[in-house]
Amino acid sequence: MMSIDLALLVAMGVMYAGGIYMLLERTLTRILFGIMLITNATIMLLLITGGRSGDAPIRIEGKDPTTYSDPLPQALMLTAIVIGFAVTAFLVAMIYRSWLLSREDVVAVDPEDVKVASQEAFDAEEDSELEEETSEFLDDSCDPNADYEHTSEDRKAVREVSARRGHRAGRSRDTSADHAVTDGTLPAGTVREERERP
Repeated sequence: MMSIDLALLVAMGVMYAGGIYMLLERTLTRILFGIMLITNATIMLLLITGGRSGDAPIRIEGKDPTTYSDPLPQALMLTAIVIGFAVTAFLVAMIYRSWLLSREDVVAVDPEDVKVASQEAFDAEEDSELEEETSEFLDDSCDPNADYEHTSEDRKAVREVSARRGHRAGRSRDTSADHAVTDGTLPAGTVREERERP
């Protein structure tokens, strides 16, 4: 059965209390020390709750698995160390930059935060008239294919006008029509009907 050391528990509790107290300060240096205390207290918590000590968790044929130590708390402790180091380095960079710019490491009071904190929790809504919004979509009575039909009719009208101009041009129209028939762009019956017109 695993035995828990009372001294480690007390030390862990003191470190958590001190770290949380220092995190609530406005000085970046104290916030940094608070993060470091909480990181170390978390590592100590994982160490205490990690179970009894044992052999390295390497599978060996014929060895009793109950003699192995639990590898999960060790992995979590390593992760906590890496995260704590990264946060500490970030805070050190912030403290250095703040000292270069303003020669102080105190977090200033944000005026916007003060305004938000002084506002009431609930603002009474004022009734206002909503403007009528026009829809970008077509009405139900409109035909969505109307534009397409007009375009097709315009193309037919352009073809008729060009055909009349070609008829006045005489032989040039016939040759262009013959070329159109040979190219396959116009049916042969259309050209024959156009030629028979007076």
